[in-house]
Amino acid sequence: MVQKTYYKTKDYCKVKFSFKVENAETVEILGLNSDWKNSIIMSKKKDGTFSADVNLPKESKHEFKYLVNEKEWINDPEADDQETNAFGSINSVIKL
Repeated sequence: MVQKTYYKTKDYCKVKFSFKVENAETVEILGLNSDWKNSIIMSKKKDGTFSADVNLPKESKHEFKYLVNEKEWINDPEADDQETNAFGSINSVIKL
């Protein structure tokens, strides 16, 4: 799930990413702000859901994927859109 909180006086939007996947020990977000090298580590909750809050610029678009257990790439089924990447696979897209 992607939850967006807009602020009238700020030039960014607070985005809360929540994701639950079976047998996950770690989940990271990659690709935000076109950064595919530095991941955002998601925190694991007691119910098994992973979450992270990220501030992203308003009126922007970002491709991203989740990296589960440092080896499996997964898209967010609730993302705003999906786009084909340069490698022929699909990335999740968030539009702000």
